[in-house]
Amino acid sequence: MVVTYKNWAEEFPFILWGYRTSIHASARKTPYSLAYRSKAVLPIEVEIQSLRVLVETKVLDEEWMKERYEQLALIEEKIARAQYHAQGYQKMITSACKKKVKPRNLKEGDLVLKVIRDETFDPRGNMKPRCSRPFIIKKIMSRGATRITNLDGEEMLCPINLDRLQKYNI
Repeated sequence: MVVTYKNWAEEFPFILWGYRTSIHASARKTPYSLAYRSKAVLPIEVEIQSLRVLVETKVLDEEWMKERYEQLALIEEKIARAQYHAQGYQKMITSACKKKVKPRNLKEGDLVLKVIRDETFDPRGNMKPRCSRPFIIKKIMSRGATRITNLDGEEMLCPINLDRLQKYNI
């Protein structure tokens, strides 16, 4: 059987329902429960009366009001718990991203090489150099931009980002 995607518009509500009622790692809650502050009732539970739906529909007004008040009292706790988990998730993602960052301990007056990020292979089959000749850092500006000069004292016209520079070890 060949699968075609011509009926995606018919399947889309089911996909959205699945996404909204599945637990996400960031808050450890479903988006549905965060938005509507209650558990989602599956469409099949409405058609075929489940015990949960029967209990909810046959509850007296006083009992329903009492349960609703208890649920409202717990909402703040649920929101705080979800925010706590979201903050923990953000810290985990931040620390994972920061592990990949290489610190650049460069200062003004250091000798550096400018890294060439083009292809390192020559069409003739030879390797091109990965770095250019040495430069001197003249000024470090905000957000990692630097002004460099060559060894003769001629300043480069365009500023270069610190991530394109590599410390030159003599």
